[in-house]
Parts: sequence; C-alpha cells; structure tokens
Amino acid sequence: MRQEEAPHLRHRRARPGTVWPLRGLMALLGMLFPALASVQTVIADKPLAFGILPLGGPSESVNAWRPMLDDMSTALQRPVSSVSVSTYEGLAQALAEKRIDLAFVSGLLALDAVTKDRMQVIAQLANDNHSRSYYSVLIVGKDSPIHNLDDLFHHPGHWRYAHGEVLSVSGYLVPETQLFAERKLDSDTYFATVTVDNHQNNALAVANGEADVASNNTADLERFAKRFPEQYARLRILWKSSPIPHAVIIIRSDLPPALRDQVIGFVTHYARHGRNAAAELAKLKLIHDISGFSPAGNDALIPFANIQYTLDRRHALSAQWINTAAMQARLQKIETDHNELLRRLQPPARP
Repeated sequence: MRQEEAPHLRHRRARPGTVWPLRGLMALLGMLFPALASVQTVIADKPLAFGILPLGGPSESVNAWRPMLDDMSTALQRPVSSVSVSTYEGLAQALAEKRIDLAFVSGLLALDAVTKDRMQVIAQLANDNHSRSYYSVLIVGKDSPIHNLDDLFHHPGHWRYAHGEVLSVSGYLVPETQLFAERKLDSDTYFATVTVDNHQNNALAVANGEADVASNNTADLERFAKRFPEQYARLRILWKSSPIPHAVIIIRSDLPPALRDQVIGFVTHYARHGRNAAAELAKLKLIHDISGFSPAGNDALIPFANIQYTLDRRHALSAQWINTAAMQARLQKIETDHNELLRRLQPPARP
C-alpha cells in the first residue's frame, strides 16, 4: 500500500512562466538593497537634538553651547543640533513632543520629562568649587526702601515684582515655597504689579528702576555681574534661600543603549579628564559658571519633588474648602502622589 505525502510536503512542478516573476523579484530586491542601506545610513547619521535651558536670549544660549556641542559631535561622529527657546514652557513643549533627544534643564522640567516623556537623568551641573547646589534670591535696588522682609511684607499691593516662569525653580518655585506660601500668600496677587521674564531681564528691570523686587539666583547673578557690571552694582540681595540642587542633563530612554553610553561618557568626562580638559573647561565658561558635569541618576530629582510637594501642601492648607473632609482628601492625594513619585525616582535595587 503506497504511503501518501502530506499535502504541505508534496513537490510541485512549476508552471511555465513562473520563473520569470521570481527572477524579476530578485532583480527588484537587488535594486532596493542599496536604497535601504542608504536609508539606514541617514537614520544612523540623524542629528541628536540638544535642548538648551534659556539663559538670556535663545541665540545667546545657542552661541554659548555651540563649542561644547561641536566637540560632542566629533566625539560621537554624529551631528548634534541645538533646540533653544525663549521660555521654559517652550522647552517643556519640545520635550513633550519628543523633538529633543537630550537636554540641559532645570530640576522641575527634568521631573516632568522623566515622569511623562520617557527620559532619564544622566548628569548634574557642577560649578567651580564642584558644588551641586546654588541659591534662589530676591534682589532689590541698592538704595531701595525695602531693607528687609518686614518692609516687603508690611506693604501689600504696593511693590512691583518680577519673577521667573512657573517652571523656573529658583525664579518661582523656591521663593513661592519658602517665602510666600509660608505666609499663606500668593505672589501673583500680593504685589501691585507682577511681570514674568528670565533672570537677566528681571535683574535689569530692578537695576533700571522698572521693578522694586525680583527673584533670581546666585549662579545667574554671578554671570550677570560679568556681563552688566554697572547694573549689577545697583543691586542688593534682600533674601537668600536654602541650597537648591543644580540643573541636570537628561536623555531619551528609548535611544540605543550604546549611543546613550557614548553620550554619558562624553558629558561626564568633558572638561574633567584627558589632555583637552583645560580647553574644554574654557568652552564651558562661555555657558555659565560650570566646571563640568557629575554622573547622576533620576534620584537627583528627589529634592525638586520635595520642593513641589511642600508647595502643593501649603497651597492646599491655605485654600478655602467647603469642609475639613475635602481638605483632608486633597492632602491625602498629594501625599499618595508624592510617595509614588519618590518610588519611581529611586535607583533600581542592585541584584
């Protein structure tokens, strides 16, 4: 009795004319492979987009960062483009739209990017004395009648105030947390007028008599003193905060691991190691009072999470509620969200 072949194993004779379509397909693939290789090369050479925290104007920031970014391009053998905007909100939008691969950002922007936009912290700015912190300040004119905080807070609706954007840690979040919320006040309603601008323009506003008081920070004031010595001489620091961690560099988590490792190696060694360290340090001085970048992870953002938590609690405690139960529910939500955020920011446990 003859055994039958399984249908899917039977050999079938090709019908006349079926060979030529196969040869045609092979010829077509032969033409496509060089094109596909070209596409892969374009993808491999796609520029890395570096987002720049606005320090002064956008063009000024780009010019300051360009020497370091050119060195990064050489080290990575890949173009590195820059994305510089005039506002924190603009940078936050670019991060949310994934138009940025890595960026130098404030702690609050980094916190938002890490929790929402699949990015991670790879380094943190260090200044000349290798400190990882700086201070928020309030500045007034040298001859201002505001001699102390009592003078500031005994005259509601009287002074003109200039502060940073809501996403600015030193320009808004810290003064709001440590000064205004502490007194159950809102800076946006306490003063006669409020303007929002970057640190440089706010310092100029006070120096030129266009604002009575402004928020700023010690790092930007040092830079301001070098660029505008005459205007700086007209300023006086009224208040200084507790230490604030410096800004960080973040990178997209979905970039190839090898590329991320290359970027991390470049950033954390730049101006600190190698025979070109001195020349690289001179390039960093064009940006800010920077001596390099220390390796860091998402846990570097915990202090910023705590600042936001403190402000959220103080706002909740000073708000008007229909009853105590509603306030307690809000406080519990703040507590739960904060604990979950801290859990996410913690480094992974070692095996």
